Amino acid sequence: MRSPLPAVALLATAVSTVSGLWPLPVPLVGSDSLPSATVKLSPGFSIKAPKGAGRDLSDAITRSQGYIKKDKLPALTPGAGSEYADKVSSAPLLTKLTLSLTGNGTKSIAEEAVKPFRQRSEGYTLVVPAGGGEATLTADSALGLFRGLTTFEQLWYDLSGVTYTVEAGLNIQDAPKYPYRGLMLDTARNYFTVDDIKRTIDAMSWTKLNNFHWHIVDAQSFPLVIPGFEDLSQKGAYFPGQVYNAKDVADVISYAAARGISVMPEIDTPGHTSVISKAHPEFIACPEKTPWASYSAEPPAGQIRIADSAAVSWTQNLFKATAKLFKTGPFLSIGGDEVNAKCYQEDSETQASLSASGKTIDQALSDFVLGNAKVVTDVGKTAVVWEEMVLDHNIALPQNGTAVLSWISSANAKSIAAKGYDIIHAPSDYFYLDCGHGAWVGAFPGGQSWCSFNSWQHAYSFDPLSNLTSEAEQKLVLGGQALLWAEQSNRYSLDNTLWPRAASIGEVFWSAGKDISAALSRLHAFSYRLQKRGIGSIALQPHWCAVRPGACDLTA
Repeated sequence: MRSPLPAVALLATAVSTVSGLWPLPVPLVGSDSLPSATVKLSPGFSIKAPKGAGRDLSDAITRSQGYIKKDKLPALTPGAGSEYADKVSSAPLLTKLTLSLTGNGTKSIAEEAVKPFRQRSEGYTLVVPAGGGEATLTADSALGLFRGLTTFEQLWYDLSGVTYTVEAGLNIQDAPKYPYRGLMLDTARNYFTVDDIKRTIDAMSWTKLNNFHWHIVDAQSFPLVIPGFEDLSQKGAYFPGQVYNAKDVADVISYAAARGISVMPEIDTPGHTSVISKAHPEFIACPEKTPWASYSAEPPAGQIRIADSAAVSWTQNLFKATAKLFKTGPFLSIGGDEVNAKCYQEDSETQASLSASGKTIDQALSDFVLGNAKVVTDVGKTAVVWEEMVLDHNIALPQNGTAVLSWISSANAKSIAAKGYDIIHAPSDYFYLDCGHGAWVGAFPGGQSWCSFNSWQHAYSFDPLSNLTSEAEQKLVLGGQALLWAEQSNRYSLDNTLWPRAASIGEVFWSAGKDISAALSRLHAFSYRLQKRGIGSIALQPHWCAVRPGACDLTA
């Protein structure tokens, strides 16, 4: 359920020209008057943890104090904040930030971060007095306090060694509009280290994203070491060292949870599984068959034999083992995109199995998918599928226990809603961050991407409720996510492909801001802050433009 619009109290009236809050707190969306009082941090400034705070919240407080001290971000003004020198010199001191938990809220960030999305409490109340003294941050969960800390960190700028803000007077009750805000990373086309993933998770947390969709394996490689299925990674990883073992998985899960993020693994089936043929050729139809374009969406071809009872049973056991490996987190994706009928039509083993059972390809596919989904729901997780499963193949997955990724077109969410499924917006025409870099297939001179480049402005313009006219339809929107397919990405391009564009998608689902012109200056500040923290976020404009909001508008 979408959160109601939080209350807001603004204690000052002048519009700040250096706001770096991202995502914009919900109460400030569309506001004509933002806080503009100046305060500076006392040399002895401290953050006080609530009584009985969990270890992860205490660690988050320590990190937050470090960011405030080390960011040293100058204000984005022509004079790098020197315009505020007189105000800063005479500004009152903020001596501490006191955190408080209300009621019986969870005291651990991680405990709250792995709950079902609609049950998570991420709201907070932040008060930064215009007169200095003590700021307060209140929430009914440690996760809410963590979200408030990320907002508090973004208030501060540096001027000649003095840490100050011109946005004091802030008094907000903030909470996300949508419970699911994610980012998908494909680690199968090209391998990313655990440190790359952790760095991405850090940046996700700073923009209040809360789910890491780990598209961990695909047709090209199988880097995941699954207990009982070790042969898949042994024969399917690119190199012996390019794998994610159980320790790596546990490390990523715990690191993410401590930063308010759950992890959703995806084992895409039955398509995109060619690499499994290296360990189990008996389970894969048309493995590496050519021309690949006739049998798969991309090379190499190969799909699980959905009508073969041994392959079906093996796949269900694979999902059981995967669910055990990823114990926490409410979601597990069983995939389901881009199934190629010709692959099965020309596979003699599949045709023999279909003939023996009296089933059609679609009937066998339905049984295959329903069986895998039941494995997932039986262990208490929600099964996530790509939209083709319910729109193209009309598989009758249970509404309760299924979420659908809407990816082919933003217009398809309406059809998913009509079938009563929870919707995760992942439209290729808005949120695919790999689009627009040119065709990656060979022997295609002058080839262009199949999808156009999605700028941060275009992504930011997305309306999660477009064409969803009834309240019942709108309630099915769980949220949305940025996606990076890695055909043309690796660890060296990861940061600058994701950031800050992924942040624009984060704000869409936190506060649903609509003013692109006003957002630009804030996104500049967020991008520069990412850079201060070691994230290779790209420039959005020349710096001259970044410090002169509106001066580089087409109509300026």
